[in-house]
Amino acid sequence: MLAGVFAAACTPAKTLKKTDNKKAGEEQPETVAVDTAPAVETGDEADIRGSEFAPTDEIQTIHFDYDAYMLADDARATLKKNAEYLSQHRDLEILVSGHCDERGTIEYNIALAQKRAKEVRDYYLRLGIPARSVATISYGKEKPGCQEHTEACWKENRRAETLIRARTAATPAAAETAPQKTPQ
Repeated sequence: MLAGVFAAACTPAKTLKKTDNKKAGEEQPETVAVDTAPAVETGDEADIRGSEFAPTDEIQTIHFDYDAYMLADDARATLKKNAEYLSQHRDLEILVSGHCDERGTIEYNIALAQKRAKEVRDYYLRLGIPARSVATISYGKEKPGCQEHTEACWKENRRAETLIRARTAATPAAAETAPQKTPQ
């Protein structure tokens, strides 16, 4: 069942037949248009064991709205710039770390931060970054960038950071000829 849902979510836009039972006297359309994003080859994530990942000035952090993990337009623009740099440096491994502000339970924030990291990873893959080069990790609210209890600080903590490290000999190189994909 889950595989069917996943496959349906990853297919291009199409028309599905409506299977709801009609109530007496109500007219319902025979078909409904479903607009879905193109399939993304997610593949295996990079191995995060080993040497530490670190930030670099060439790659920017993105931020999220409260209780959200969808990418805003400004976040996508930032990630496109990040991907340009990453595409030119195929010798790097990438770790996307998801973070939340201090509000909410530990469990909720771990899950939300993982969704944030996965959204960023998936977007990088749609931009042509090889799946085997990008890993994710969720810190929830455990690694705040700001310690104050203000909305400005909470906004700073709702983020996804893209960290890098040089590829190790134990990690196979990602395909150098990975095709560039245009995000939807």
